[in-house]
Amino acid sequence: MPNTDGAEAGALGDDNPSTRELIIRAARGCFADSGFEGTSLNDIAAGVGIRRPSLLHHFPSKDAIYGEVFEVALSDWIAQVERAASGEIMNGWEQVELVLDVSFQFFRHNSDFVRIMRREAIDTNSHLGFDLGATIRPHFERALDWFEREMTAGRFRRQDAEQLMLTGYGALLSYFSDAAFLDGLLDRDPLSDDSLHRLLEHTRSLFAATLEP
Repeated sequence: MPNTDGAEAGALGDDNPSTRELIIRAARGCFADSGFEGTSLNDIAAGVGIRRPSLLHHFPSKDAIYGEVFEVALSDWIAQVERAASGEIMNGWEQVELVLDVSFQFFRHNSDFVRIMRREAIDTNSHLGFDLGATIRPHFERALDWFEREMTAGRFRRQDAEQLMLTGYGALLSYFSDAAFLDGLLDRDPLSDDSLHRLLEHTRSLFAATLEP
């Protein structure tokens, strides 16, 4: 089970990353592009500029690298959302907007991880050492409880909170994971600043219209 305190996650943003951190960065790109089965240890080592024996000095196997890719990114995402959800917010909508913004920015800057996460979600043969859904479930359930309390208090219109959460999750993750498809469909860069601004504004407006009492 991944550590979700976020302490390790920030390491990937260091200006002077260690070899271990460079391996994780290279592995994320390889796994996003080719999946677990399509990525070899040699591919990852080449991405770092080291030889396979040097890579194995830091990680005993490809499975170990894959697991840490998830631990680092998932810990960072959960920590950011938890911080946003625990802040002093004036009303329910401001809380929703802040969590949406934090998740959106995380997916924007970690689109390779989003693609890996989507692959993992549909692959029947997980290579993780933990259950991804079970790891996220406690945070998901706390969010559901919060929505129920806000609806009961009359601050939000009554909705199916679970379906609302699944809709938001699916909309954002599929957009970032399917960027190559959307490029052809829309005939423009779906990850440009203008496209992402439109997506975020639309997502905010959709949730606001859905939840407004």
